[in-house]
Amino acid sequence: MNNLSKMYLKGKIPSVDDIIRAQKLMDKAHVKRTPLLKSNTFSKSARASIFLKYESFQKTGSFKVRGAYSKINSLTDEQCKAGVIAASAGNHAQGVAYAALKRNIKCSIVMPKNASPAKVAATRSYGANVILSGDTYDESWKTADLLARESGYSIIHAFDDPVVIAGQGTIGLELMEDLKDIDTVYLPLGGGGLASGVSIAIKAKRPNVKIIGVESKQFPAMKKSLDNGSLCHIAGGFTIADGISVKSPGELTFEICSKYLDDVVTVDDVAIVETMFTLMEREKVVVEPAGAASLAYVLSNGKVKNNQNIISILSGGNIDMYLLGQIVSKGLMQMGRLVKIFIQLPDKPGALKGVVDKIAELSVNIVQVEHDRLSSNVAAGSAGVYLSLELEDEKHSRRLLDFLKKEKMVFKVVP
Repeated sequence: MNNLSKMYLKGKIPSVDDIIRAQKLMDKAHVKRTPLLKSNTFSKSARASIFLKYESFQKTGSFKVRGAYSKINSLTDEQCKAGVIAASAGNHAQGVAYAALKRNIKCSIVMPKNASPAKVAATRSYGANVILSGDTYDESWKTADLLARESGYSIIHAFDDPVVIAGQGTIGLELMEDLKDIDTVYLPLGGGGLASGVSIAIKAKRPNVKIIGVESKQFPAMKKSLDNGSLCHIAGGFTIADGISVKSPGELTFEICSKYLDDVVTVDDVAIVETMFTLMEREKVVVEPAGAASLAYVLSNGKVKNNQNIISILSGGNIDMYLLGQIVSKGLMQMGRLVKIFIQLPDKPGALKGVVDKIAELSVNIVQVEHDRLSSNVAAGSAGVYLSLELEDEKHSRRLLDFLKKEKMVFKVVP
């Protein structure tokens, strides 16, 4: 039994020494030391020095592999023979499956029936036995818990486990090793495992550094719990940031976050989409919605003090390709760089060409053209035309709309 095994006692808060031991026991061939890089783009926008911690570069595309590896590395020989089980719809599933593969341990992952086929395939690719059960994570967790009791599997919790928390805390050690002067660390907050581990590590060494957890506005479970002084269960809503859509934090993570976090704030999907888009376009990196949440808050709230050293943890980069396509389109639209308009024209030769020629004079790129003569909102003798237009920025977009009004064209912007 290694030192991390001593942390099995329920409710034991890991210390910074536990996190240091977790770091020493990690195999660098399987768990990467991810880079911390300054972003000139975001630094200029925020008027501060913005450093990005690229956990999206991990082998499984997420920080979750750190906690999973630490937990599996702490198991006894007898526990390893019995195998492990976890419940997850995404990043934790892949982290546990990968860590188990490297230790040659039998692994089962319970995932919701509606889990992304891509994430199911990725989890299976690491050798895990995937069990589809339940329609939500909570239902999948109940199945995993039942199977663990019946079959003797060691259950690997996604966040509410001291050994998992110690593994996530190794990120905090790396941050302090890579940047001497840190003012504030912003990190995504769901169940609280990442926030707990990082805050323990940093507060033990540099207590003046502020740690801010960022939740989705639709799932402010930790914020509500901290405000009420006790664990709260929320109904939640819809958010694209499924990685932090947790209805209730863990008992242990709630205790740690109430002690160490300086604040918990929320961010909406609009800010997340714009940040993901800018990360792709300017930093050339794909980050999932939950992974972009902390940076989205930094860029959208306008409360960052000038000239501070700010760290944002990009916690993961696993995203479905279909959603990625939507992010690109929505990002362009939110920034005024993609506008779709509906124009009603006389249904006669040359009418559309006249409009297209005038639009082209404004250096607007026409991406797509759709004709509509049959809809009820199109008058007889007229043709409706949908134009998808690419522009430089919001100012360019306003100039186009002003031009169309000046030309007295009958048009409307389509959401």
